[in-house]
Amino acid sequence: MTAASPALGPEAGRPARLGGRDSSWLLWLAIIATLLFLVVSPFVYLVMTSFTGEGTGGFTLDNYVAAYGRERYVQALINSLELGMGSALLAGVLAVPLAWGVSRTNMPGRGFVRMLVLATFITPPYTGAVAWILLAGPNAGWLNKFYVLVTGADAGPFNIYSFPGLVTVVALYSFPYIFIFTTAALELVSSEMEDAANILGAGTWKTMRRVTLPLALPAILGGLIICFLEAIALFASPAMIAIPARFNVVTTQLFQFFGNPVRVEVAAAYAMPLLGVTILLVLVQRLMTRRKGFVSLTGKGGERRPIALGKWRWALFGYAMVVGSLSVFLPYLFLMQAAFAKAWGRGFSFDNLSLRNFHFILFEHATAALSVWHSFLFGGAAATLGAVVTLGVAYIVTRRLVPYAEILGFLCVAPFVIPGVVLAIGFYAAYAPPPLALYGTSMIMILAFTTRFLPIGYVNASSALRSLNPEMEEAVRVLGGSRITALRRVVAPLLKRSLLGAWLLMFIPATRELSTAIFLYGPNTKVVSVMIFDMSEEGNFEYLAALALILQVLTLPLLYIGQRAIGRDFMLRRTAT
Repeated sequence: MTAASPALGPEAGRPARLGGRDSSWLLWLAIIATLLFLVVSPFVYLVMTSFTGEGTGGFTLDNYVAAYGRERYVQALINSLELGMGSALLAGVLAVPLAWGVSRTNMPGRGFVRMLVLATFITPPYTGAVAWILLAGPNAGWLNKFYVLVTGADAGPFNIYSFPGLVTVVALYSFPYIFIFTTAALELVSSEMEDAANILGAGTWKTMRRVTLPLALPAILGGLIICFLEAIALFASPAMIAIPARFNVVTTQLFQFFGNPVRVEVAAAYAMPLLGVTILLVLVQRLMTRRKGFVSLTGKGGERRPIALGKWRWALFGYAMVVGSLSVFLPYLFLMQAAFAKAWGRGFSFDNLSLRNFHFILFEHATAALSVWHSFLFGGAAATLGAVVTLGVAYIVTRRLVPYAEILGFLCVAPFVIPGVVLAIGFYAAYAPPPLALYGTSMIMILAFTTRFLPIGYVNASSALRSLNPEMEEAVRVLGGSRITALRRVVAPLLKRSLLGAWLLMFIPATRELSTAIFLYGPNTKVVSVMIFDMSEEGNFEYLAALALILQVLTLPLLYIGQRAIGRDFMLRRTAT
């Protein structure tokens, strides 16, 4: 050992005690306290509030009686369940053929199809809902106009303001989840099993139905459940479509409980079944995707060759283009038309073109440009806080620094089973009243966004830490460094690509989060998603389309950074983990 090296005593390399010089325990304590503040406290307050009498503060079941004592409240819950089932099934029809074509066949344009799915994935559901209002509105929708022009009929057949319309819109922007799960599973299936089926006389389509897809069945069912949960937890699309159609779902009914006067106790009680259904289905999904009976999905051996479809490869590609047209091409085409139009209903013409909408949004509207700034500021702060907390929790769990560390990991992924509107009600119940009185502040928005996307950061940080050999950190400690030094000088630099990916995966959805923000924003903390929702209620589709496009354009550089640093499909592939 050189003279410059620190002397090693008998305690070198051992975990630091609370009273020792290594004060890393203070950091672990702070991280654990932050996690409890973000996850446990709102959930506990949510449950307590559901049993608290309004004005009395005592225990009561009256909130549950009020929440489910009227037929229309119960019908809203039934509508949500039907919406979830219908959207999940339609999303499966859209996604599974695409996943099979991209991962197992010689379909042309497979990379382009992946890009279309990514474009769908990063499109906020409320943006898609607005686009389909422009396309399939019962009177002025462009599809109806085209139908009348071609057929000479008095009216078109499409009506987005209906239950089937809502199911279609939700499915179009949730099918990427099934695509992600199914593609990840199918890419692990060896061609040997398909070859065996072919030798026994099965053709391409029968092999696909009887061999390939059944092997991916747990992943497909897992994707269907995620789509179901996404559908019943959505607020924006149902608010824009269901309310004008004169029916409610759970999320829109919860929003009405926050009218004047605010009935937070009844809202908390009404949210309990939604939370219960979500927890139950997540447990079912975990059981199915972890089944070990589908052994071919867990092996890494075997050759994987694209299946030659002959002329049918073009039919499959055509199907992919139809799906892409419904989810990307047509919606964005008419969003752009509305954004650059003086009046969107006047159609495509040079005398209708204008940059007025963008100028108004950026320079004249009182709060629109500020709302964009708020979205990126709150999203960046939430992603940064989330990255720090999840890295710390993942480090504590993987290195087993405290007893029962696995509980901390469970708390990090717990927000995954809490729908955004339910989480917002929990934050309102916990932190809106004194002494904190955070309602309407930027702090409550940042904390809620952080909690909402903690699972994404934790899954990525935990996976990355498991790939690191702890001996490098022990070497730092042997040389006299603390765990904080090891974390700062060794772990963080080695994981910087993974941390960047986790940060982007939390930041991008946080900038467009609505279901949480709509319950917690104040006059000075309005974000772009709330602004778009307000404009949709006012019918300002030209301004709304311009604002939505501005948000998407500002997101593109972040996607480029992620693709260059982590990989082309970083959002799709990392979400699949």
